Amino acid sequence: MDRATAESFGRIAGAVLADRTAAMVDGKPAERATPPPSGNTARLSSGTARSERAVVSSLRLRKQKLASLGEAYSAGDTRVTMDEPRVTGGQATVRVTERTELTYRKIRGDEPGTTGFRAHHELRFAPVRGGGWELTAIRPLDDMPQVNAPAPAAPAVQARSAAGDTPSAPEAGTAPFPQRVPKNRNTGYDYAAMAAYAEKYWKNYNPAYRAYSLGAGGDCTNFVSQALKAGGWKHAPGRAGDYDKWWYGSDTQSDSWVGADEWSWFALNSKRVKPLSNVYQMEVGDVLQADFNGDGSKDHTMLVTYRNSLGMPYLTYHSYDTKRKSMLSLAVMSPTAKWYAYRT
Repeated sequence: MDRATAESFGRIAGAVLADRTAAMVDGKPAERATPPPSGNTARLSSGTARSERAVVSSLRLRKQKLASLGEAYSAGDTRVTMDEPRVTGGQATVRVTERTELTYRKIRGDEPGTTGFRAHHELRFAPVRGGGWELTAIRPLDDMPQVNAPAPAAPAVQARSAAGDTPSAPEAGTAPFPQRVPKNRNTGYDYAAMAAYAEKYWKNYNPAYRAYSLGAGGDCTNFVSQALKAGGWKHAPGRAGDYDKWWYGSDTQSDSWVGADEWSWFALNSKRVKPLSNVYQMEVGDVLQADFNGDGSKDHTMLVTYRNSLGMPYLTYHSYDTKRKSMLSLAVMSPTAKWYAYRT
C-alpha cells in the first residue's frame, strides 16, 4: 500500500472520531483537518456514512441528557495515531489510537478543567471499483465505552459465582445525590497522594511497575494498587493466590494486586475498605468497581481523584487510560452496569 493511501485512511479515522467528539461539545465545534473532497484515496461508504450520522445524532441526545443533569463540555480536541494498515484478501484493516480531551463547561464553577482519555478502534476498508477505498466498518477495541462513543449493546448475562469463601461487596446505588458520608482523615493514609499519583501516571505509565495489556486482563487494578500504595497502603505478604494477601514484587505480585475480584476480596477481608451504599458518596482516594455484564464478576477498577462541592466524584483509571471522568457520565454511558463503591 502506498503512503498516500495509508495517510488517507488516517484522515478518514480522524474525521470520523472528531465528528463524534464535536457532537458532545456545546457551541461551534473546533476546526479540524477533514479529508479533502478530491485527490483523496479513501472515503466513507454510503452505509458507514448513514451509521455515523445515527451515531452523531445519538451523541447529541447524550449531550442533552448530560446537560439536563448538570454536565457539559465547552471544547474538545481529538487526535488519532495509526498502526500500519494490513491488507488481506483485498480488504484493508487499520487500528488507530484516539486521544481526546474535553473541557468541562463551568456550570457550578468548581468542575475540573478537563477530562481526557485514550481509546482504540479498528477500521475496515474495501476497494472501490475504478480505484480507491471505502470505510465499511469501525468498531471499538475497548470493552468500556467513552463519552463520545456509541452506546454498547445490552450484555448477555451469564451469572458467575465467587470462588471459595470470599466476602461479597454490596452493589452501590446511583441516585444522585445522597446524604454525604464524610471521610475519616485520621486513617494514616494520604488520599491526596493517591490522587496525585493516579493523575501523574494515567497516560504515561510508571516504568517502576509492570503494565498489563487488555489481553492479559488489563492494567486497571494494578494501577489502582499502585496509587493506594503511594498513599500509604502497606504490603500484606504471603502466597500470591491468597485473597487476604496484597503485595508487589520484582518478578510477580499477589493476585489481589492485579485482579478486580481478588482486590475486592482482600480489601473487604482486611477491613482496609468499607462499602458505600451510593456511588455519589465517594470522595478522593475512594475506589469504584464495575460489573458491566452483570455476571457477578467485577470487570474494572477506578480511583476517585477529584470531587466537586456538589458531591460529584471524578474517576481516573488505566486500561482505558482516562483522567477525571465524572461518575455521571459513567452512569449515563453504562446504564446496565453494576457499581461497587469502597471507602478507603
